[in-house]
Amino acid sequence: MKSPRRTTLCCMIIVIYFSQATPNLNLESIVHPLILREHELAGKEPLRQKRAVASSRVAAEEYTVDVEISFENASFLEPIKTYLNSLSFPIQGNSTDQATTTVLSIEVTTVCRPTGNEIWCSCETGYRWPQEKCLHNLTCQEHDGFPAGHRCSCLKGLPPKGPFCQLQGDVTLRMSVRLNVGFQQDLKNSSSALYRSYKTDLETAFWKGYSILPGFKLVTVTGFRPGSVVVTYEVKTTTPSPELMRKANDQVMRNLNQTYKMDYSSFQVITSNETKFTIVPEIIFEGDTVTLMCETEVLSSNVSWHHVERHSDIQNKSRFSVYTFVLNNMTSISRLTIYNITQGDAGEYICKLTLDIFEYESRKKMDVTPIRILATEEMKVTCDNNPVSLNCCSEINVNWSMVEWKQQGKINIPGNPETDTDSGCSRYTLKADGRQCPSRLGGMRVTYVCEFISEHGARGSKSIEVTFASVANLTITPDPISVSEGQNFSIKCISDVSNYDEVYWNTSAGIRIYPKFYTTKRYADGAESVLTVKTVTREWNGTYHCIFRYKNSYSVATKDVTVYPLPLEPNIMVDPLEATIPCKGSHHFKCCIEENEDYKVTFQMDSLSFLAEKEVNGKQVCYKYNFMASSVSRCPKKFNIFCHFTNAANNSVQSPSMKLNLVPGENIMCQDPIIGVGEPGKVIQKLCQFSSVPSSPGSPTGGIITYKCVGSQWKVKKNDCISAPINSLLQLAKALIKSPYQDAKLPMYLKDLSVSTGKVKHEVSSFPGSLGAIINILDLLSTVPTQVNSEMMTHVLSTVNTILSKPILSTWKVVQQQQTNQSSQLLDSVERFSRALRPEDSTVLSINQTNVQMRSVVIKPGHPKAYKQSFVFSDSDLWGNVAIENCQLGNLQRDSSIVTVAFPTLKTILAQDVPGKNFANSLVMTTTVSHNITLPFSISMTFKNINPSGAVPRCVFWNFDLANHTGGWDSSGCYVNKVGEDSVSCVCDHLTSFSILMSPDSPYPGSLLEILLDIISYIGLCFSILSLAACLVVEAVVWKSVTKNRTSYMRHICIVNIAASLLVADSWFIVAAAIHNHYHPLNETACVAATFFIHFFYLSVFFWMLTLGLMLFYRLVFILHDTSKSIQKTIAFSLGYGCPLVISVVTVGATQPQEVYTRKNACWLNWEDTKALLAFVIPALIIVVVNMTITIVVISKILRPSIGDKPSKQEKSSLFQISKSIGVLTPLLGLTWGFGLATVFQGSNAVFHIIFTLLNAFQGLFILLFGCLWDQKVQEALLKKFSLSRWSSQHSKSTSLGSSTPVFSMSSPISRRFNNLFGKTGTYNVSTPETTSSSLGNTSSAYSLLN
Repeated sequence: MKSPRRTTLCCMIIVIYFSQATPNLNLESIVHPLILREHELAGKEPLRQKRAVASSRVAAEEYTVDVEISFENASFLEPIKTYLNSLSFPIQGNSTDQATTTVLSIEVTTVCRPTGNEIWCSCETGYRWPQEKCLHNLTCQEHDGFPAGHRCSCLKGLPPKGPFCQLQGDVTLRMSVRLNVGFQQDLKNSSSALYRSYKTDLETAFWKGYSILPGFKLVTVTGFRPGSVVVTYEVKTTTPSPELMRKANDQVMRNLNQTYKMDYSSFQVITSNETKFTIVPEIIFEGDTVTLMCETEVLSSNVSWHHVERHSDIQNKSRFSVYTFVLNNMTSISRLTIYNITQGDAGEYICKLTLDIFEYESRKKMDVTPIRILATEEMKVTCDNNPVSLNCCSEINVNWSMVEWKQQGKINIPGNPETDTDSGCSRYTLKADGRQCPSRLGGMRVTYVCEFISEHGARGSKSIEVTFASVANLTITPDPISVSEGQNFSIKCISDVSNYDEVYWNTSAGIRIYPKFYTTKRYADGAESVLTVKTVTREWNGTYHCIFRYKNSYSVATKDVTVYPLPLEPNIMVDPLEATIPCKGSHHFKCCIEENEDYKVTFQMDSLSFLAEKEVNGKQVCYKYNFMASSVSRCPKKFNIFCHFTNAANNSVQSPSMKLNLVPGENIMCQDPIIGVGEPGKVIQKLCQFSSVPSSPGSPTGGIITYKCVGSQWKVKKNDCISAPINSLLQLAKALIKSPYQDAKLPMYLKDLSVSTGKVKHEVSSFPGSLGAIINILDLLSTVPTQVNSEMMTHVLSTVNTILSKPILSTWKVVQQQQTNQSSQLLDSVERFSRALRPEDSTVLSINQTNVQMRSVVIKPGHPKAYKQSFVFSDSDLWGNVAIENCQLGNLQRDSSIVTVAFPTLKTILAQDVPGKNFANSLVMTTTVSHNITLPFSISMTFKNINPSGAVPRCVFWNFDLANHTGGWDSSGCYVNKVGEDSVSCVCDHLTSFSILMSPDSPYPGSLLEILLDIISYIGLCFSILSLAACLVVEAVVWKSVTKNRTSYMRHICIVNIAASLLVADSWFIVAAAIHNHYHPLNETACVAATFFIHFFYLSVFFWMLTLGLMLFYRLVFILHDTSKSIQKTIAFSLGYGCPLVISVVTVGATQPQEVYTRKNACWLNWEDTKALLAFVIPALIIVVVNMTITIVVISKILRPSIGDKPSKQEKSSLFQISKSIGVLTPLLGLTWGFGLATVFQGSNAVFHIIFTLLNAFQGLFILLFGCLWDQKVQEALLKKFSLSRWSSQHSKSTSLGSSTPVFSMSSPISRRFNNLFGKTGTYNVSTPETTSSSLGNTSSAYSLLN
């Protein structure tokens, strides 16, 4: 096409036709003066495949012809489009002998319009320029800023060589239309005849109608659904224009049978591949601004956005912006912008454009990822001017727009940031010196924040907390330290910074000092560590380093300690300990040490001082002095002699004293060159090494031997000598606990102890002192370790096995006779070693010896298995099991160790609970946990019962706090779970040493007697509480009727307070029972509170009884003296509540500080330790005696009154009712607690337990019956209050006939029985109205006296 010389408008028309002849037509005659471009098969492949049509002669061929039309007036274009749209296709052309031509459709494809000085050629809907034209020609989009890569629909100028705009690619149109006929179920069955009929008819009509669409290929009915009948079908074609689609739908309507009643307005078309949907950016982070854009060449501004997961349409609001526009009348664009996007905005989005019956839909899923920054959250930096790098890396590596570093803190230490875009990491390098973080701010924290910023605004940050610490400047004790052995010293090391990772002390050889010798404190502006040695030995001589470590930086301060030799007082052996000298005799005194140092030694006696003579005997050096009795002016006389050791530093130590007795010589009977002289009956002690006990020179015997002068001979009274090897180990142990390296020396020492004990086993059995020394050694060493390994534990148990062997049990009996607590001390030592046990490489450790066995388990993280261990001692014919459930183990700290140690012979040597009564008769098993237990803990154990037919078993544990901290068996928190033929099962809520204790009298939990007592208690308490509540209700109801005189008023005041006090006491009794049960630990605070209130309110019951008795005594004895109600009430309440309060407070104040207020196994006053129960029993029994005395006096006075002191009838009635109440209630209450007191004593019969429980449980019922309802005035008031007129008339009749009486009237059997107690018997009958009046007067008079 040539360029037009004047402004014109061009359009290209595509004509589609088919012919049944060879195309050899001169189409100029048809389209003249149009310019013709024909595309045949031999040329470029047409945009649409040719379709063969069946013919009887030749195959019809289809052609596409492009026709170009130019207009000088642009207004001509629309009329031509309208005309072409109004044509009905196909159009039959001219028929000749050679050909028949039919025009199938005519479409406008390309329109060129003048725009300024340029010609813009754009494609109509459904057509686009070929890709090569967009590449080689200037597009309109470049001018208008269209997105790059978009396939163009507008060119600047018509290409000089074709083709023009071409059809787009095939699309599948999902369409639907409604048939206004009834829906039948067969239409859901694709194999039914109706379905096939509908499908065939509809597809035929669809085929004929949609074949006019350009690029049409096929149409298929896909199904039917209710809604009348909705037909869904798919059309495969190129995208048609709405006008052409309406024409095709018209054709469908014309070709379909009218019986289908197709609704023309119901046609809908949905297409999904006409829209370009883009999301920027591709990787979306939280906080980004995200743009979702839909582009389509369908010109429409009716675009909607939908979020699938939220089921909501998106509208313009705070974070969402929707903008839709048409660009150059060629492309519809809708842009959804989401600001500060969140993860909740993620999901699938739908962009939908609606044009006429067309819906152009496009979907895309969007993921939102949080920005994850990886970095070390905490760092420690020393201000030593060395570079330190802080690193941050993004988990997802993208092209970050920026990485910023910020800091927050009191000090400003900047750095240099470096970002590596390839790795997505940023490094911040800083240097800190002492000027930037001065010592006063040492340990200051600065927070550095690295923030990654994306190109679209998302921000992700990570904080790194950096602790800056200055290099510590240490100040140590300035004065030189020079001490002598046995003295003390301390070194203070002060740091000017408070931040450190570790503080410790070591020697110049690099050996660390045991931590128990120093303490460290941290302050706001510094820290200090103090090394304190209370008893210096020679090992402390040397140089010590105080070291503060922070990361890899060490600050060290040094101090020299000079230790001068000086014997320790316990290491000075004196002889004699005590000596008797005749007035004219003499005696050698000596002090010996195991070292040969240059000391000045003097003996001192009173103010006299004598220089000692030195004598060396091997390793032992002795200093002697020969004392002459003649040097003393007076005889007889007693002296104390000391020897003083003075060293080079002029420090001295004094030896233990030596007692000297000067006596006349005529009474001395016993004489021995080694032991000395003495009078008959004289008892003296000597160190074993200076006695006649054999001793080796290199290793002296230890201990003390006691002699007694019997007749003329010295006899050994007590031998506590320690064999030489054991004595040597004891001295080493005493030195070890003073050593700075005790933890390092301990393993080798335990090995030596085990070997030595095994070698001198026969000596241990011969010397009780050796046995005691080994126990003392174990006790000393158990305080040293913080951790014990399996090898050390093996050595400990080997030593224990030796001293618990059967040949040594006889030696234990000698030790027990001396009433020492060494058996408890041994058990405590083993438990301390067990708690410190940490197995190295095994979770299970088992050690088996003849007389001791151990099992240890380490609790690992996760779900630990239940702890179940068994112990069998065939030699002793004993066995036992221990079990802890896994739910209990789950509460323990990670890597806790549980250790159980079992002893078959320890039962015979532990102290008895009550001598001659209770004794351990099984294994003794101790279970310990390495870490403290904070939650309630339960442990189950089974013991072999070697005496199943004997006494009743009790489960007990060894309580180290009992008997003034010497230990004893205690049953608190333990109970018998099951008793088998040869076994006893125990459950305890704590961990320590357990056994079963045989108690001949007390019933064990679960026995028939125990169950019977529980049933009686709970049933009786229920009756008692209900009865007391009923009593208070009755008193409230009849109060006005029964308190008309002062005596009656005060009586009922007392009865109400008695009932109220007992009600509260019984309630607290139930609370105490709930606190003390066998399945939960005894809450000490709650138990003390319950005991206090039970004590107070039970005492109040008795004191109100006393008040009642005293008031009765006052009213009858002091008739002429009258006191107001207010004064009487004040006295009554002071006595009823004041006295019990004083007694209760004094009791708890005197006993609770020593924790002996309550019993170990019950919430009630202690009896065993402090006899606190007497604070209740004594006042109660005194009140019982007083009230009984008052009752006897009052009754005697009422029955035989003196002249002039006869009270009124109403007063008599009240007074006698009081006396009856006291006479009945006091014995009942008194007997109750009398039996209760009997149960306290050992050996009380079970009958006392049952009677006490019965009487105590039904007290409330007794008060209701005898304190309230027995009162005749109360009965009358109740009958008057609740009787109806019918009941009143019946009562009158029955009274006249004498056929019935109230249950509590004097003529009732119950009332007669109680009145017989007071000497009044007889039957009161009324026969006639006349006699009733007379008799009633007599009866009333009698009731005034008796009731």
